Amino acid sequence: MPKTSVSAAAENTWSDAIQVVGSFNLSISGTFSATVTVQRSEDGSTWRNVDTWTAPAEEVGYDPILNYYRVGVPIGGYTSGNVVASINGYNVWPNRM
Repeated sequence: MPKTSVSAAAENTWSDAIQVVGSFNLSISGTFSATVTVQRSEDGSTWRNVDTWTAPAEEVGYDPILNYYRVGVPIGGYTSGNVVASINGYNVWPNRM
């Protein structure tokens, strides 16, 4: 299962990209004043915002198509503190029983 994480104390700080298909989870923690953004890409270079958070959160998601994902703090999205965020997902379809 691929995993990527970031510890951000500045703007324009991103995790490495991972490929995800199926279910994934997002964890955001820390004491911060920032906007945390999850981005998705079909090709690993053209990124689109999926969603944003301004407080710690635990989320789950699902993508039926293999895409790249990353999490971080965009330009203009940081004020103070430290954001710790991670995405855990599948790179293959999960086994069905």
